[in-house]
Amino acid sequence: MTTPSDPFTAVLDTQRAAVETMADATRRGRLAPDRVVKMETVDVGQTPSTVVYTENKLELLHYESRTDEQNAVPLLVVYALINRPYILDLQPDRSVVRRLLDAGHDVYLIDWNEPSRLDQHLTLSDYIDRYIDNCVEVVRDRSERGSVNLLGYCMGGTMSAVYTALYPEKVNALGLMAAGLCFDGSGGVLERWGSEQNYDPRDVVETFGNAPADMLDVGFAMMDPVENYLGKYATLYDRLDDEEFVETFARMERWLGDSIDVAGETYAEFLETFYQENALYRNSLDIGGREVDIEAIQLPLLQVVGEYDHLIPAAASKPFNEVVGTDDVTTIEHSVGHIGLSVSSSSHEQVWPAVADWYHRVSEPDEPASEPRVTDGPGETALDTGGPDVETVEGIGPTYAERLRAAGIETTADLAGVDVSRLAEITETGETRVEGWLDEL
Repeated sequence: MTTPSDPFTAVLDTQRAAVETMADATRRGRLAPDRVVKMETVDVGQTPSTVVYTENKLELLHYESRTDEQNAVPLLVVYALINRPYILDLQPDRSVVRRLLDAGHDVYLIDWNEPSRLDQHLTLSDYIDRYIDNCVEVVRDRSERGSVNLLGYCMGGTMSAVYTALYPEKVNALGLMAAGLCFDGSGGVLERWGSEQNYDPRDVVETFGNAPADMLDVGFAMMDPVENYLGKYATLYDRLDDEEFVETFARMERWLGDSIDVAGETYAEFLETFYQENALYRNSLDIGGREVDIEAIQLPLLQVVGEYDHLIPAAASKPFNEVVGTDDVTTIEHSVGHIGLSVSSSSHEQVWPAVADWYHRVSEPDEPASEPRVTDGPGETALDTGGPDVETVEGIGPTYAERLRAAGIETTADLAGVDVSRLAEITETGETRVEGWLDEL
């Protein structure tokens, strides 16, 4: 029953709500300067590591162990070519790297860093056959293992799958996290935007040289413009009094704004071969003149996918399980998005312990990569050959040395007796590089 006082009560309630809203806004306004300072000073990538190998801009990080015992098979994380890798080490309680370390894994990570204009002609073969392979060789050598575990993230997952198909003998187990592997009407918005009918990546390369980070950032943000330009900041305002939330938000914003260019030729090649031609899934991919046979992947395979990943939908990853050569396939699908796989609290409670356990399960210790060479001292002169080993030549690392030895070229004397073109063929490199080795003799 309505009473005469009801209109006055309603007015008072409205006024009271307005006053409370103003008071709340004032309180948040007082908090804002302190929160801004915190957002500008947050730390990221805090897990201790050492750079153990560099090549061009690339740095190979080796993380300090956090356990008394470690898995005998080292784990190499192949990060994407876009953004910085500290999304996998955002903060101590949301660090994929730290979860793996705490589970007893020996963790390495490839930090690509930003390519310069001089790097615009780098190809997928440069990244896969040279950079990734050289890092694998370093990890094999340091750990004295014949093969390593791989964990590839996003673009790094796609490249890891290709690498494993080309070099299966060097990989013990392959983990793929939010990796784009199948683009046949299932790759989401990016697949539609990047289709051959709508987009020519060569236009970007011809205009800019490298694919600009700012252009890529805007493209990703426009996939969900309301959330990326409005929604998340409204949430920040509502939770300004939650210091932990603000710090995590700040770290995420720092990562999102800390993107890097992508080498132009690699960008164009990636879009053309994987998105537009779907060549990996169709098993018709050619990298550096070599056929990539995904049926050669006959080792344990793990797929970690996000149910709500709009960047790389689960449907762009899971069909790959049906076309590789292995039957030992495990899929972990979690109800988060692309970035949530790395940083959400539920992922760290449920996904990463399971991933760490999987790597332990598939990591039966294998034989060392090779028997230690018997030498006669610091000069590394092999007693069984009577001359310096090929690996003593500057520029010949473990990968090239292994290929030379497989062809019976073990010493510098053997090396000097082989034609330049033949050496280039054996080592799968250019004649200019080979001539540099011979100049060192």
